[in-house]
Amino acid sequence: MKKLILLFSLILAPASVYTEDFKAKLNLSPSNNSHKRFKREWIWNQMHIMEEINSPLPHHVGKITSSSRNKNAMYVLEGEYANSIFKVREDTGDVYAFERLDREKKSEYELTALFIDRTTNKSLEPPSRFIIKVYDVNDNVPVFVQKVFNGSVPEMSPVGTSVTKVTAVDADDPTLAGHATVIYQVIQGERYFTVDDSGVISTATADLDRENQSTYEIVVKAKDSPGLHGGDSSTATVIITLSDINDNFPTFEQQSFHFKVFENVRVGSEVGKLKVQDFDEPQNRNTKYNFVRGDYRDTFEIIPNAFTNDGIIKPKKPLDYEKIKEYKFDIEATDPTVNMRFFKPGGPKSIATITIEVLDVDEPPIFSQPSYVYEVKENYFTKNPLGKVLAVDPDAAKRKIRYTLRRSSPSGDYVKVSNSGDIFISKQLDREASAWHNLTVAAQEIMADNRLSDIESHTQVYIQVLDQNDNAPEFAYPYEPKVCENAAPGKVIIRISATDKDEMLPGVNFKYSLTTEDSNFTLVDNHDNTANVTVKYGQFNRELVKIHYLPVIISDNGTPELSSTNTLSISVCKCDEKGEFTFCEEASKQVGVSIQALVAIFICILTILVITLLIILRKRHKKELTVLRKNVAEIHEQLVTYDEEGGGEMDTTSYDVSVLNSVRKNGMNLEPGPCLYAQVQKPTRNGNSGTGEMAIMIEVKKDEADNDGDLLPYDTLHIYGYEGAESIAESLSSLESGSSDSDIDYDFLNDWGPRFKMLAELYGLEPNEDFVY
Repeated sequence: MKKLILLFSLILAPASVYTEDFKAKLNLSPSNNSHKRFKREWIWNQMHIMEEINSPLPHHVGKITSSSRNKNAMYVLEGEYANSIFKVREDTGDVYAFERLDREKKSEYELTALFIDRTTNKSLEPPSRFIIKVYDVNDNVPVFVQKVFNGSVPEMSPVGTSVTKVTAVDADDPTLAGHATVIYQVIQGERYFTVDDSGVISTATADLDRENQSTYEIVVKAKDSPGLHGGDSSTATVIITLSDINDNFPTFEQQSFHFKVFENVRVGSEVGKLKVQDFDEPQNRNTKYNFVRGDYRDTFEIIPNAFTNDGIIKPKKPLDYEKIKEYKFDIEATDPTVNMRFFKPGGPKSIATITIEVLDVDEPPIFSQPSYVYEVKENYFTKNPLGKVLAVDPDAAKRKIRYTLRRSSPSGDYVKVSNSGDIFISKQLDREASAWHNLTVAAQEIMADNRLSDIESHTQVYIQVLDQNDNAPEFAYPYEPKVCENAAPGKVIIRISATDKDEMLPGVNFKYSLTTEDSNFTLVDNHDNTANVTVKYGQFNRELVKIHYLPVIISDNGTPELSSTNTLSISVCKCDEKGEFTFCEEASKQVGVSIQALVAIFICILTILVITLLIILRKRHKKELTVLRKNVAEIHEQLVTYDEEGGGEMDTTSYDVSVLNSVRKNGMNLEPGPCLYAQVQKPTRNGNSGTGEMAIMIEVKKDEADNDGDLLPYDTLHIYGYEGAESIAESLSSLESGSSDSDIDYDFLNDWGPRFKMLAELYGLEPNEDFVY
């Protein structure tokens, strides 16, 4: 460790050289027994150079030397700045700087020295590092850390009060005396401020008044000791602001103020504004306003505005033009927080004269009382007034007043107010319905043209309805008592209490009694407006009576004394051994239906009736359409097909032809019926069958139905407009059903077999025998 310390000191020492003494300390001596051969050593002079040398380049720095005497060796430098700033002569080891050095940019350079063989390019000595130090010269001007500094100090501060501090930095070596020393000097504003060698700026006078000048701008110079350049300097600007203190009293901007205000101005509203001037800043203004002359401090108050410092005049009570038309008084403005140490005497007095002129307005009537209270007994009616409200015109005109009832609670015509202000009741009042009647009465002035003024005033009238004993007491709750069928005598079933709709004043006493003693129950008065219902004999029989109805008479002690009969429905229950109810027959209760439920039921019934009516109307409409369709002139063209065959010749009971008698014999005048029949005549014998033509017509209709998308398909065609050629049976259409003059013999139908037997019987009759089917 000692060897390393000495080696480090040797390298860093600027003037150190290798000597035998050093070699001995480092065990480098050739006489050391631990080394058998001679060891070569590096030898060089002190390595340093002055900055900013004015002589021509290159500048000699020093010399590196090896103890080796090899003529074929050469010196080489390595490092960041080797062979650029610093170069070495290969043969002599002299080191030169090829640039002017600036210590403020770099104060030390670390290089490595090599001693190598020219031929083999191998090192003959181990590489050795060394440092070249740059010596400082006083070549830098002190520079302020900022161009502008700011400071603040209270106004009127004593001499020497610190304001702020400025700082300048000299880049020269501070370890050299005088190189980095900075000297400060105020070169502008030195009358008001000074600066010491540390850069602290202080006040130079005690009369710095913010109200005269609030900001100072001074210039401070920084210079160092005389050096290479003769002591250059730099400057900086310092802006100093004087902070305010409360050292000024407020003064009025004018000697007198005159204001006009209407007499109906609201209490607490602004009447006028007093302008004052205080040169201090707002935070140091604390103006107070005092009455000096004029005893109106009970009428007005002056409140300072926190932002403008103005005095706001406000009335403390209503103004009355008829009483006082003008107010005049003196006001003084002061500031109790002024610092008297800095007070400047000789200023103007802050006193001003205030004149307030009151203007007349048409005021509403004023009631004699803010409210009125009257009493009346309930169930009492009188034509005499209960009381009277009174209002007067406060103006000089003294107009008459008309009174109007604006609102009443509860609503209704229970109470009336006359035009003259008399209060009447129009009907008996019920305290149980409303114990108080509250009225709002308006008063209006009657103008010269008998019209009412647009402005009015109001007062409240309270009518208390005094109670009369007009309600009998009754059960306080809907009791549902129960008793065990094996209850013992004296068993308390229930405790009952009563209530009264009348006023329950202290001293009200209720009495309880039974209408008859012939029951299995008794009443015991508890003397606290309650009573106990107890078992008298015991042993109830549920098989005989499941519910006992016990009438109880409750009476009060009012005047007059009133009573009512209330019935207790006592259910007899089965009980277990512990006396707990196991099964009871509940007393029948009247089931009530709420109004909402009744409305819902009514709506449902009404909806059902409407739906039923719509269904009936729809059916009737369909029936009318059916009748209209059947009355069409072409109804005779309708073909009715029956897909049912008769029973043959022997079937004479399958069809009831009695209905045919309902058809009259005079053509188409048919009576209504379930089916439509036509009168058929016997066909004549002349003519042939038109079967072929009918078949052709049907095929044509089928083709038309198949080819025309607007027509019905042929298999649902029911109307035919072609009857075919005349046949032996002639036409079967109803168009000629009224004719009966044919003499054709239809006996040949009997030869067609049993299927045509019925037809043969019909057409085999005489012509005057008409049938309709």
